[in-house]
Amino acid sequence: MFERRIPEWLRHSPAPSVRGFASLAAFEAVTRGILISVFPIAMYDALQDAALISSIYFSIGIISLLTGLLVPFLSRKIPRRWMYSIGASGFVVGAFLAVIGTPEMIILALVLSSLATVTTFVCFNAYVLDYISRVELGKCETLRMFYSALGWTVGPVLGVVLWGWWKPAPFLISGTSAMLMLGVFLYLRMGNGKLITRSKREPTNPVAYLGRFFQQPRLIAGWLFAVIRSCGWWAYVVYLPIFAVENGLGDSLGGILLSVTNAALFLSPIMLRWMQKRSVRYSVQTGFAACAILFTSASIAAAAPTATIALLFAGSFFLILLDICAGLPFLMAVKPSERTEMSAVYSSYRDVSGILTPGVAWLILLTAPISGIFAAAGIASLLAWGIAGRLHPRLGDARLKPVAISTFEQPVLEGGP
Repeated sequence: MFERRIPEWLRHSPAPSVRGFASLAAFEAVTRGILISVFPIAMYDALQDAALISSIYFSIGIISLLTGLLVPFLSRKIPRRWMYSIGASGFVVGAFLAVIGTPEMIILALVLSSLATVTTFVCFNAYVLDYISRVELGKCETLRMFYSALGWTVGPVLGVVLWGWWKPAPFLISGTSAMLMLGVFLYLRMGNGKLITRSKREPTNPVAYLGRFFQQPRLIAGWLFAVIRSCGWWAYVVYLPIFAVENGLGDSLGGILLSVTNAALFLSPIMLRWMQKRSVRYSVQTGFAACAILFTSASIAAAAPTATIALLFAGSFFLILLDICAGLPFLMAVKPSERTEMSAVYSSYRDVSGILTPGVAWLILLTAPISGIFAAAGIASLLAWGIAGRLHPRLGDARLKPVAISTFEQPVLEGGP
C-alpha cells in the first residue's frame, strides 16, 4: 500500500515572517495612501463647508479612539483572524460606497475607512508581537516601512490626479488593493495568534485593562513617544501647506514636499543599520532632539517663509527615523499575556493626536500666528527627548543565550552588546 503523505506546509503552516508582515503593510499603504489626499477634497466637494468638515473629522476621531479600545473586548467574542478580516473588509466597503459620490456615502466611507484603519492596526500589532522575536522588531518595523514607501510616496499624488480625471478611480484602486491585502492575510494563515485564549472572567467594561497600562511606566513612555511623533506629523502634513498658502508659496507645495518626504522611506534600511550600531535610546533621543531644534527654529524663522519650509522639511526626515524606532520601547515592554489589550492602547495614539493637535492648534491661533503651532511641536519633541533619556541604555540589544556546553567546559555565551 502507498503511504498517505500530507505536505508539511498543510499540516503545520509556517510562522509568518518579517517579509510577510511587510507585504501586508505594502498593500495597506496603497489602500490608504491613494485616498489620504482625496478624502479632504471629496468631502469639500460634497459639503462645501470647511467648518462642517472639521467637526466631522473631530467626531470620527473620537469614534475611532473608542473603537480601538473596544477591539480587545470584541476579540474575546470574535476570533482575531475575523477581526482583521472585518477591518480589511471595511476598507473595501468604504471605497465602493465612496464611488456613489453622494455626501452621505462620502462621510460613511470616511467613517468605515477610519474604523478599518484602527481595527487592522490593533490586530496587526498583536500578530507582530506574537510571531516576531524581540530582537527582530527593529528589522520588522524597517522592512514594513520600506515596503510601504511606494504606496505612501506615489499614492497621494496619484490619488489627486485620478480624482481630477475620473472621481471613482482612486476609490476603485483602493478597494482593489484592500481585497488583495485581505487575500495576503488569508494566505499567511496567521490564525488567532499565540497565547490568546478565551478568558473565564470577562472585564466589566472595555477599558478595564487601562489600569495595567498606567502601572507600567515604560508603556506610558512608549505611548507618549507615539503621540508626540504623530502630533509632529500633523503639524507637517496639515499646517505646513496652510502656512505655504498664507505666505504666497502656492497650494501645491505641501503635497509635493509630502511626496518627497515619503520617498525617504526607501532610506529606512540605512536608518536601521545606523540604529543597530547604537541603541534604541540613542536613536529615539536623536530623533526627538533634531525635531525639537528644527521645528522650534522654523517657528522663529517665520518672517522668512522659505527658511521655515526648509527647516520643517528637514525635520520630517527625523520624523521618519522616529517612525522606525519610537514605537520599539512600547512593543518591547508588552507582556505576552497582554498583547491584544496593549496593542489597542498603543493604537489609540493616532486618534489622540488627531484630537489633541487640532484642539491645541485652535487655542494657539486665537493669540498667535500659525508658526506658533510649529513651536508647540518643537516643545513637545523636547519633552519626549527628556523622557527618552530615562530608557535603559541597552534596550533592544540581543540577550545573552547559552550554547552547547560540555560537562568539562565553562559556559560559552553568544550575543550581548
